[in-house]
Amino acid sequence: MLAKIGGLALLAAVATYALTLNRSPSNLVVIAGVPYVVPLVLVLLVIGTFVLDRTSYGRHIYAVGGNKEAARRAGIDVERIRMSVFVIASSAAAIGAIVYSSKVGSVDPNAGGGNTLLMSVGAAVIGGTSLFGGKGRLSNAVIGGAVLAIIANGMGLLKQPAAVVFMVTGLVLLLAASVDALSRRRAAATGH
Repeated sequence: MLAKIGGLALLAAVATYALTLNRSPSNLVVIAGVPYVVPLVLVLLVIGTFVLDRTSYGRHIYAVGGNKEAARRAGIDVERIRMSVFVIASSAAAIGAIVYSSKVGSVDPNAGGGNTLLMSVGAAVIGGTSLFGGKGRLSNAVIGGAVLAIIANGMGLLKQPAAVVFMVTGLVLLLAASVDALSRRRAAATGH
């Protein structure tokens, strides 16, 4: 436990040091400090992980996601759990919209269209969440989102056209979905 805490403290110190350096290629503009979205994501991650891993409500969410009928027979109010999860998801989407609007400085009625849903689901699947429900962790979904952001940022830095970025992202999503489907099929075949 102490090694985990020490490792986490060391990682936080290194990340803080790296983010306090000026990352701007020009001396006229200073880009330094922790982006405000990082602590926001960390707070939501800690709260969400605590709720999912340490409360009966979180276990009920996993049960309903795994097998709705078995959860109903176990005495879980499936409709209430599903509705509460939709409320939480829409609240998280509202927080994301506020952060995005504050970053851009305006609101576009078409914002959130296009591939936003694909990227959201793709981030969770890349992180290991099953498309069929009942399996996954919030921290892995954050890692999947970071992978997608790194792909988009890296391809942008390489000055690749948008079509190439979409193709690479689509291939990564296809690979993650294929691995999920194959692992699900293997688990069903072996009974695990």
